[in-house]
Amino acid sequence: MRLPATLLALTLLAFPAQAQSFDTPEALIEALYAYDTAETEADAPSPYSPFLSRGLNRLLQADRDATPEGELGALDFDPVIAGQDGAAEDIELSPPIVFDDTAELEVSFTNSEPVTLFYTLMRERGSWRVDDIAQQQGEYPWSLRALLGQ
Repeated sequence: MRLPATLLALTLLAFPAQAQSFDTPEALIEALYAYDTAETEADAPSPYSPFLSRGLNRLLQADRDATPEGELGALDFDPVIAGQDGAAEDIELSPPIVFDDTAELEVSFTNSEPVTLFYTLMRERGSWRVDDIAQQQGEYPWSLRALLGQ
């Protein structure tokens, strides 16, 4: 009797945020920006893994696996706040453009300076998930998938 209870407890601990379902693109983005990354498991591919698509999590895990211990991988910044530190303040979302099981929207905020990020979302297992984040303006435009080699 102890083994099934132990397995259930381990399963619930391993996937606490994965159980969240986001019915709308806005609900996903609002939860993403309210999330405390300190709650993330150390072995997760990203502190934001519960909000990311399976494909994006696979790319992040592959980058992590290919990076020697003690070194930085392809990302040397937090893509959700478009910086190494700080916080997103005064967050505004554009209305999402939804095409079946994909959506696109812009998120604007201030993190020591104005930032606008372009999100590509996908509906996966009945819930919206982030599939890419891009900053298309500024001196160094980037896309999370492009930085990860795809």
